[in-house]
Amino acid sequence: MKKSRFSDSQIIGILKQAEAGVTVPALCREHGISSATFYKWRSKYGGMDASLIGKMKELEIENTKLKKMYAEAQLAAEVLKEALSKNGKAIRSPEDGPESGRKDGDEYSAGVLLV
Repeated sequence: MKKSRFSDSQIIGILKQAEAGVTVPALCREHGISSATFYKWRSKYGGMDASLIGKMKELEIENTKLKKMYAEAQLAAEVLKEALSKNGKAIRSPEDGPESGRKDGDEYSAGVLLV
């Protein structure tokens, strides 16, 4: 993603100028931005101050890490499922219940039937 040439504090300053009464076209000319960029900033940062932006950035970073962890877990589960199916073992989940052919002595571990 392209890095903005404006810092978060500069964006907040531009938005505060607009709130103070400076017209949007004048702000856009002064700072060399398009009106679409201004309105995108206003929808994203409108009503925020510097501390809230910091918290938002932290949450975005955490969200990215969690998405990566989830994708890795899904990939590992898919690899495990594929490896077990190649060995000829049936994979059953605990939700399958007794009608799936489960015997009373069978145990489940991570959604895989252990016989």
